[in-house]
Amino acid sequence: MLSNIAFYGAIETGLIYGLVAFGIYISFRVLDFPDLTVDGSFPLGAAVAAVLIIDGVNPWLATGAAVIAGMGAGAVTALLNVKLNILNLLASILTMIALYSVNLRIMGRPNIALLTEETVLTPWYNLDLEFHQVPVLLFTLVVLAGLVLLWRFMKSETGLAMRATGANPRMARAQGIATGAMIVLGVALSNGLVGLAGALFAQSQGAADVTMGVGVIVIGLASLIGGEAVLTPSSVVRALTACVIGAIIYRLAIALALNADFLGLQAQDLNLITAVLVTLAIVLPGVRSSVVARLTRNKA
Repeated sequence: MLSNIAFYGAIETGLIYGLVAFGIYISFRVLDFPDLTVDGSFPLGAAVAAVLIIDGVNPWLATGAAVIAGMGAGAVTALLNVKLNILNLLASILTMIALYSVNLRIMGRPNIALLTEETVLTPWYNLDLEFHQVPVLLFTLVVLAGLVLLWRFMKSETGLAMRATGANPRMARAQGIATGAMIVLGVALSNGLVGLAGALFAQSQGAADVTMGVGVIVIGLASLIGGEAVLTPSSVVRALTACVIGAIIYRLAIALALNADFLGLQAQDLNLITAVLVTLAIVLPGVRSSVVARLTRNKA
């Protein structure tokens, strides 16, 4: 069984990765744009926020700057694809590699500690709540706000144009939609959300590290696919909700696996657990569909 601290810690991290899953939903599902930039934009958001907080900037302004930085990184990837005709996957890899050096330049060293600095969480600790419950409350509000804003955006004219671009770019162009601009906007928005997640993660964990983005794309995909396996994404709201549910389930599964003594798993087995969970999330919907189809045939 999980302790209260481990349980709330898993939910806290799951909510943060829910924002990453939002971003991956936009790039992978809406735009059909495989984007690995997130492995670089996640620590970019953390680096920008950490440096500004250390310099005395208001934490919320620092977090906003992290979002803008993430959007800039995403825009670079999209422009490499749209303007230079570089394959989208390769363009994102190039940006991700470049961001490692950029992040080192921003921080000036491999990591920055924030334990003694004021963060977005600091005022919330004055509430009459347990210490480990405060981040869960704040991040829940942030994720809900993000979900509502994204839902409203996807229903807008621009959002519909973006969805059309991902569904059928040739038809979208025939309807007068600037598909290139939609790709740039969508990938920028996706990485802006990832930059926000990175900034919140650094403030939650008390440090920003240049290597903290390794494997973020896998975690985001695990959250996205796992959430869709639990909640069928028949609408935008359900798809976004599935992202959050998948991220929380993923983190709870990781926490349970690492705390189950009979499994004998340790922290270094995290990537193995992730691979197994992603595999299950991909396979189980197909298994469920085949079982349902078989039962339906038997009844007939």
